[in-house]
Amino acid sequence: MSHASPVRQATSLFQERFGSGPTVVASAPGRVNLLGEHTDYNGGPVLPFALDRRTVVAAAQAERWEAISATDNEVHALDPECIVPGLWTGYLVAVIRILQKSGIAMPTARLAVASSVPVGAGLSSSAALTVAAARALTGLAGRRVPPGVLAEVAYRAEHDEVGVHCGHMDQTIAALGRAGHAMLFETASGTVHHLPLPGRVWVFDTGVSHRLTGGHLNERRRECEEALRQVIENGVAVRHLAEITEADLPALLRAIPAPWNARIRHVVTETIRTRAAAHALAARDLPGLGRLMLEGHESLRADYQSSCAEADLLVESLVHHGALGARLTGAGWGGAVIALLPEEKTARIVAEVQEAYRGTYGRVPLVWATTAGAGVRSEK
Repeated sequence: MSHASPVRQATSLFQERFGSGPTVVASAPGRVNLLGEHTDYNGGPVLPFALDRRTVVAAAQAERWEAISATDNEVHALDPECIVPGLWTGYLVAVIRILQKSGIAMPTARLAVASSVPVGAGLSSSAALTVAAARALTGLAGRRVPPGVLAEVAYRAEHDEVGVHCGHMDQTIAALGRAGHAMLFETASGTVHHLPLPGRVWVFDTGVSHRLTGGHLNERRRECEEALRQVIENGVAVRHLAEITEADLPALLRAIPAPWNARIRHVVTETIRTRAAAHALAARDLPGLGRLMLEGHESLRADYQSSCAEADLLVESLVHHGALGARLTGAGWGGAVIALLPEEKTARIVAEVQEAYRGTYGRVPLVWATTAGAGVRSEK
């Protein structure tokens, strides 16, 4: 989809298909997670930033629920009583249901959606959609709802209604992101610290689409719950895997069998890496951040087993050609690799990595740069 202006795309699509203009337009960003993968639902810290790519929802009151997307250009009837599995409209229905359960009287409405956030690339297109929809629909109902509440609505929509066993990270950064900053979000306490993120981060799309409800993420989440049960059984009283100390880790890894010990090692070491990465950002130490990203990717590959061959090739190739750091971002099993590149060598590195990828997979990965954008907002 066009990266130029999803706002213009959504409003003109609304006008064309519904014969009048929208009364409310809202947008929310996708996100890149610099470090802290699979820690959010394990009580640990995450370090995401909001993309400069956004999803837009244009809305107006109508006699019935309907929605159209610039992707399929087809008008869908929405039934708040029924979420159709596998359809993008399920995310809209989920938001409507959560708002109704929250006591917000929703007028029936027509919605038009356009986005410049790639779907299935591990960049949280679903949270961008649910947060933007929550802002648009609450605006339509005449309610001014704080961004943190919109994040909770979007989380409950995705987790409780659609059935994605996600944590709170994606919705929180989509709602609370700050331009030019990454966000250290301590998921156990809910505290948020904004840290300056200078320059650009490069995104290399593997072209392997992942589906969050496709089983892998939910399976890992169940494994983490079982690992936590075994940790407590072994006499370490914690509420979350991320609370396990480095001192307690060796004995637990010996006592607990595979695959649970590997999942524990990933969460504990990733928790340490993420806080170290926040310190590196605060000190503007990009080479230090890059090294931590590489360690994080290796942990995803070996201990969490959430990487894929395409992502591993991209990371190896990026490092070989001079990247400061690179790793898989998002839930995994496909999606995108992010990289920190030295500005003076960027064009050469991108060309060499694309060529190496084409040599193995017969296609060139989509590559683009992003800066840290802002969170949810109403659009004119």
